[in-house]
Amino acid sequence: MADVFVSYARADEEAAERVADTLRTEGYKVWRDDELPAHRAYAEVIEERLKSAKAVVVLWSMEAAKSQWVRAEADAARGAGTLVQATLDGSIPPMPFNQIQCADLASADGSSNGAGWRKLKASVRALAGAAPSTGTKRTSRRQTSICVLPFQNMSGDPEQEYFSDGISEDITTDLSKISALGVVARNTAFTFKGQSVDVADVARKLGVSHVLEGSVRKAGSRVRINAQLIDGESGEHLWAERYDRDLEDIFAIQDEISKAIVEALKIRLLPEEKKAIEQRGTSSAEAYNFYLLARQYWVTGNHGDPRREERVMRICSRAVEIDPYYAQAWALLAIAQSNLRYGFGQDVDDGYAAAHTALAIDPSIAEAHCAMARRLEEQGREEEALAELQKGLSLNPDSWELNKALANFHMFRGRVSEAQNHYQKATEVMDSDYHAWGMLTACHFSFGDKDNAHDCAKMTLQQVEQVLSQDPSNGAAISFGVSALAALGEADRAREWMERALLVDPENLNMRYNFACALARDIGDKEAALRMLDSALTRLKGSIGNAEFDPDLDSIRDDPRFGKMVENAKKRIASRKSVASATARSTV
Repeated sequence: MADVFVSYARADEEAAERVADTLRTEGYKVWRDDELPAHRAYAEVIEERLKSAKAVVVLWSMEAAKSQWVRAEADAARGAGTLVQATLDGSIPPMPFNQIQCADLASADGSSNGAGWRKLKASVRALAGAAPSTGTKRTSRRQTSICVLPFQNMSGDPEQEYFSDGISEDITTDLSKISALGVVARNTAFTFKGQSVDVADVARKLGVSHVLEGSVRKAGSRVRINAQLIDGESGEHLWAERYDRDLEDIFAIQDEISKAIVEALKIRLLPEEKKAIEQRGTSSAEAYNFYLLARQYWVTGNHGDPRREERVMRICSRAVEIDPYYAQAWALLAIAQSNLRYGFGQDVDDGYAAAHTALAIDPSIAEAHCAMARRLEEQGREEEALAELQKGLSLNPDSWELNKALANFHMFRGRVSEAQNHYQKATEVMDSDYHAWGMLTACHFSFGDKDNAHDCAKMTLQQVEQVLSQDPSNGAAISFGVSALAALGEADRAREWMERALLVDPENLNMRYNFACALARDIGDKEAALRMLDSALTRLKGSIGNAEFDPDLDSIRDDPRFGKMVENAKKRIASRKSVASATARSTV
């Protein structure tokens, strides 16, 4: 039987043949369905070959994502632990396969030595073992690759979790700048957060040669970081070190860790890569600490509660007060201000000045474009706003903030397909984002894709429960939990959560809007949905969101009361926008 099974859509046969031939030159026995015997049933042979293969290479494309055969083969391989994924055209694998690493063959120049090919071959080698010699000298070797596991917070204070997470993310970012080293994405590594893991198992699952793990203890002005680099195959510790320093030395510690890994792995660090690693955005450990804290509140805070934005604004203001040239802090400040002004109708700066400052310091700060686009959107300049968001995304296609902003922009205009793509990307970048998972649920339901909708609802509920274990009063998390429960058919439990949330966070109007969606789409209580929607729209000071186009509200859209609610809300918002637009023009 073959070592490797290749799954693909019929339209991608030429590419599949090229992949199969490349793996054969590596010494592997490869099977794809061009070798089906004439005397046996198709399904019978496929099942047999799938079960016997040590590695199943699934080649994703837009066409493959639509193929029930490809999805079924991928699902069987996932269950067997033999799945290896690659994208031929840059398409993101469909749910739930988007949560597993995927080699990118789309940008390959015809050579089988590019980063995507190296990742693919390393994963096949991890599952199928080293290919037997073919008598031909082989020059390829396993790519040196690494997963940075989330560093443990040993401070004895859960509130310090943001700091240990920030250190882990920064080390991942630093190592990603080294061309000779393959690095597992942050979101994939963080799926192991809080788990007791076997390093060899992690290395095998992710197809990496090495794993970095560690811990952080921060107390006052002192920080202790333990780190160890482990060979994924042998379990041997290649390098370990403990750093016990002043907090001011945090950047030096990160640099030393990155350089020690380079030396231990015996890989070459180019001069420009060394320079890139040493660029931190700020030289102030105090400002850096404040920025990490603000970003943690931004990511995990209560959406729909202006106190989240107010807290982020205060902390970022302190960060840029300490270091006026900290572009990332200026950009996050801009987003918080923009949300407070346009989302909650508060009389604060709209973030344009802060965004402009961020870009003046560092033109590559993608997130600053969110606030600039929001001002244009509020002025009715939608094409310019979209162009601004797309400009930001071109600077950083993996930006969580830009993908969320673009997803919301399209969703609020009824462009569900475009929105779905960006929500999907947001979950890849930040798999704990219950909001993006919840919106993906709505997207799939709007297309009648109940299977994927239910999968997304399960992920939403899982992430919501993690948030609520830390913050039981988070109204936004509760509201998305309600939506997920309703989507999964647990209407009674959804109503219980809803009742509790209205007591805990009654002023969260976004939460009330989400409850209306759940009541309309899944629970089927139109009267309750209209009452809940009315309680949100009549008091909303900011945008009415996507009520006008939201497919979740389709069951109540024809009710005259719905139209009246939306029109009244639009008139109020239009009046506020005209004032805001005039003010903004006078400050440009």
